[in-house]
Amino acid sequence: MLKVAINVPLSRAFDYLPPADGTVPAPGCRVRVQFGPRQQIGLVLAHASDSTLDPGRIRRCLGVLDDEPLLGTRELQLIRFTADYYHHPIGEVVAAALPAMLRQGKALHPVVEALVATDLADSADVETLSRRAPKQAELLETIRDAGGNGIETDTLTELLPNWRRAAKALLEKGLAERIEISAPQFDESGAPAATPGPKLNDDQQAALRKLREHDDFNACLIEGVTGSGKTEVYLQRMRDIIDAGKQVLVLVPEIGLTPQLLSRLRKRLGIEPALLHSGLNDTERLAAWRAARTGAARLVVGTRSAIFTPLANPGLVIVDEEHDHSFKQQEGLRYSARDLAIVRAKQLDVPVILGTATPTLEMLHHCHNGNYEHIKLPIRAGGATPPGIRLIDTMRLPATDGISEPLAEAIGKHLQAGNQALIFLNRRGFAPTLICSICGHIAGCDRCDSRLTVHASQRQLRCHHCGHARPLDDNCSECGEVVRPLGEGTERLEDTLRQRFPERNIMRIDSDSTQRKGAMADALDQAREGEADILVGTQMLSKGHHFPNLTLVGIVNADQGLFGTDFRSAERMAQSIVQVAGRAGRASRKGEVLIQTAFPENPFWSTLIGGGYPQVAAEALAEREVTRWPPFTRLALIRSAAHQHADALNFLDVARRMLADRCGETLRVLGPVDAPMARRAGRYRTQLLLQSSDRRSLHEALRELRPALEEEPAARKVRWSIDVDPVELF
Repeated sequence: MLKVAINVPLSRAFDYLPPADGTVPAPGCRVRVQFGPRQQIGLVLAHASDSTLDPGRIRRCLGVLDDEPLLGTRELQLIRFTADYYHHPIGEVVAAALPAMLRQGKALHPVVEALVATDLADSADVETLSRRAPKQAELLETIRDAGGNGIETDTLTELLPNWRRAAKALLEKGLAERIEISAPQFDESGAPAATPGPKLNDDQQAALRKLREHDDFNACLIEGVTGSGKTEVYLQRMRDIIDAGKQVLVLVPEIGLTPQLLSRLRKRLGIEPALLHSGLNDTERLAAWRAARTGAARLVVGTRSAIFTPLANPGLVIVDEEHDHSFKQQEGLRYSARDLAIVRAKQLDVPVILGTATPTLEMLHHCHNGNYEHIKLPIRAGGATPPGIRLIDTMRLPATDGISEPLAEAIGKHLQAGNQALIFLNRRGFAPTLICSICGHIAGCDRCDSRLTVHASQRQLRCHHCGHARPLDDNCSECGEVVRPLGEGTERLEDTLRQRFPERNIMRIDSDSTQRKGAMADALDQAREGEADILVGTQMLSKGHHFPNLTLVGIVNADQGLFGTDFRSAERMAQSIVQVAGRAGRASRKGEVLIQTAFPENPFWSTLIGGGYPQVAAEALAEREVTRWPPFTRLALIRSAAHQHADALNFLDVARRMLADRCGETLRVLGPVDAPMARRAGRYRTQLLLQSSDRRSLHEALRELRPALEEEPAARKVRWSIDVDPVELF
């Protein structure tokens, strides 16, 4: 009997018999099965001697897809843990752990389709063709340049998204043909020869000595101020592990935001890392996954889903910027890659390093309790001094279109000295609101309880929650009077700065301006080379970038987190400010940080400026202990969404009644209530919060609740999820 995980939203494995040919697949192999009216790809989790089903109802597998297991015992152990801890269907966990091509039933070493130029194409007149059919000419030149092996269709889609129509014409003319080629293999030799790094200072040397004490499991938090050289410590420890013939797995928040880290890894280690992230095509991702599994890739770098990648010779796991919320998946399987990294390192009995300038309170709490080792790097490497921080009171010195006079003067002064300035606002678009100054009507989204954001350059109103967009209004839909944008986004700041500094090169870096593939890397390269005098951007600019000429950081509208309803508001605000402030003065030039606030007397500012992030964290931990919020209690959030408000609320009311017998001293159930944004993308959203002082009690309750809810008739009318250790409550 085979226990098979299938990608369906049910919290169990399914019983199947081996195929009729007698092949018995080992756990970790894929099988093709009939599931209801459709065929599905499943993964064998285990063998069993019996089943609770009537023997006559148990189907045979249709076929076995793998001669040997794709996933070993250690990977299956991680999958089971993830399904159990996050109370999520194990088949969907398996789907998250496998590359798309393997989920689709493709071979581990697939043959892929490519387009190749024929002999006739060599003599074709491309110049004449370009006048009649420019897209055909562009495609023909692309495949001719690729040579005799052709170019994969996935790669063509990246280079020329609309290539298929042009390809049809070239095929008919005999200038191109389709061929099948073996999928490319990963090659780590593309990096330059390794180069030595700078000499470590005393703190870095002490940190490295500590790390070298453990080749077995040990969780270590490296808390280093921005510019303290955490990466240099990582690199030397990585060198140890790789030289010992083992692999290193590095998790980063977003690959697109870490080009400098990748460049340093290649340069210092002399190894091309195997990359695993959503920006790769399916063939590239499978090649990297395969190389990690066989051990051909000694260095694996990826975003959160890379935590499931099989490793042949694991030696070290690193989580860079452990505080970043991108490590928590917010849809589907809601897992924390950072937390799973610790679990996996323990299962593999290898050390795990968590690095950041602004540790989460959960990690600090573990360190205080002696569960994790805490290493501090309190000074910047190379003798650089931390930037000075100063507040600008916008009640006394109002900002015009987001920029106050003191900030504008500081920008001018730093530019005059030949330096760069960064203006930070974590809000894209031109303005967050379009308002009528006569009747007060605000343009809202028809599908969400939210305002539409003004995007002036596209003449659009856009919802940042559901993606709905419509043309920008000139007049109020209620009274017909002229409307005006209210508030600032990065687009508006860019316009304001161009008016104030017309001779300067101003570059905006946010998710709107970097949509084109490679645009983010190009923009950051230009910024590092000093081609941009003023950078304007969102949190994308705060994540680990090094701009040698940047000496001024201006933080606009810093009050967004002062009065947040989430208990994590102060922690997140401090992290954001400290991270972006750390971009200033990282080289030999003195940095300065100006923060515009309408509430300069708020105690948060004196705590942050006087004691830095450690003081903010210490006070927040003390407050959490009194109020019994994490990390001193455990949370789970059950969400429900439906087209009818009553359906969403009724489903969670059923869940609340199911939990009633378990409520007591160790478990509280709060709600159900509407989510803070009660309607999103046309669905009404409600939530039920479980809070427990005992992790075991919480998980026992959820373990009974999930299968009961799956059988509940009210579940058919809603979309629902369980989020263990949620990072977003409101």
